[in-house]
Amino acid sequence: MFEYAFHNTHKALRGEGGSASELDYVEQTSWVPFLKCLEDLEA
Repeated sequence: MFEYAFHNTHKALRGEGGSASELDYVEQTSWVPFLKCLEDLEA
């Protein structure tokens, strides 16, 4: 389940080319689970 979500996030971030370095990539990827938790709490 998480592998599929991570794979899609990875694919989207690589396609945008907005990451200047791998650290930016990790930072952006870590926001996905956090925002998902917030969304679930609001629902």
